[in-house]
Amino acid sequence: MSKDIGPLLTVPEFAAELKVKVSTVRRWVYERRINHVKLFKRLVRIPATEVDRLKRESLRESLRPWPN
Repeated sequence: MSKDIGPLLTVPEFAAELKVKVSTVRRWVYERRINHVKLFKRLVRIPATEVDRLKRESLRESLRPWPN
């Protein structure tokens, strides 16, 4: 049984997509906050779908309308 995880991003590519530092992404990987693939003990790749998941889960709805 194989799972199609789609395109994989490098850590710098993933960081650029979210406009965060590479060190932040590396910390998220270390803390297992984001799904990732580890190749050959060192190479880390992150599914592109993680960008959308983080954005979707981080979205906060406004509690009230903006004052005029």
